Amino acid sequence: MSSEKLCWLDIRSAGKARQAIVEEALHQRIDGIVAADPADLEGLPPTVTKVLMPPPGKQPASYGSAGVVILAGDASARAQAAEAAPDVEFGRLVEITDAESLDAAIEAARTERWSVLEFRDPTKIPLEIVIAAAADADGAIITMAKNTEEAAVIFGCLQLGSDGVLMPGRSVGDATALKATAAGGTGELLLVELEVTAVAHIGMGERACVDTCSYLGKDEGILVGSHSKGMILCVSETHPLPYMPTRPFRVNAGAIHSYTLADEGRTRYLSELRAGSKVMVVDTKGRTRTVAVGRVKIETRPLISIDAVAAGGQEVNLILQDDWHVRVLGPGDAVLNSTELRPGDRVLGHLPTADRHVGYPIDEFCHEQ
Repeated sequence: MSSEKLCWLDIRSAGKARQAIVEEALHQRIDGIVAADPADLEGLPPTVTKVLMPPPGKQPASYGSAGVVILAGDASARAQAAEAAPDVEFGRLVEITDAESLDAAIEAARTERWSVLEFRDPTKIPLEIVIAAAADADGAIITMAKNTEEAAVIFGCLQLGSDGVLMPGRSVGDATALKATAAGGTGELLLVELEVTAVAHIGMGERACVDTCSYLGKDEGILVGSHSKGMILCVSETHPLPYMPTRPFRVNAGAIHSYTLADEGRTRYLSELRAGSKVMVVDTKGRTRTVAVGRVKIETRPLISIDAVAAGGQEVNLILQDDWHVRVLGPGDAVLNSTELRPGDRVLGHLPTADRHVGYPIDEFCHEQ
């Protein structure tokens, strides 16, 4: 198994959009282009793996420029093909429909250089079994997915995931979406140090606790701010507290009007989040991941307003529950109780560059105060 996830795009059903789909795939550095006809692989640059996957039972007269050929059937047919084409890597296609074909998939994953697996049932338990059985194997498991939603599940299966995903490229945009799914859809954000300039108790209001469906680390939280161009990193409740247990899935995030970063580069108001929503989790190094929201608790609590400023003069505001156990993160992974912040203290934040319209970044004039 490999930590580097492979993205193969299947152009066998691309139709008239094939050329545009291939151009996008090359631009996105898709790892492999899959075709049924060797002619469709001609002219592709050496930066992409040319994968020939003819229909089951059909042996092409020539492999053309293909570097990898995926064949169904028993090992003897692949052995004969490999003897005739020593410069080509061969792999096995296995369709999993029952216990017998699952055993065949396990054998392929353990012994073949390339194993392309097609699961007919929606459950991912058979894939989990294959991944576990072939964890120490040298070959690569490529699992077929119908769309990016299924690809995301395949990449995350057993926390190891399949080595790669083979997804149909039916329209322009599919290659970009597949690459984003393989990378987790996020990446890294630039965090900056902000200097606290004022702290004020502002009375009662509604605040939101965001309970996620994932365990969060001691250096992880979500970015929250009153304005779309400035946010502060609020830490999860992974650090010990008196009177209550830790809740490592929760972030006591802020007042309901606040922005946070979600998926697809969007901001969302804390009040908009629901069970099943997605939020971006960020650690103190700026590394990000997207997690699902399980619940949002909105309750009336006393509130505290924190003003801070970036080195370039940009002002940031965050309104939190006025209680010392509500915390933010500072440089060096420092965990700072919000009610103990004073002017001159330093916290971590992020400064998005674009204004927002219904959560999406847009280049237009927008003044927030």
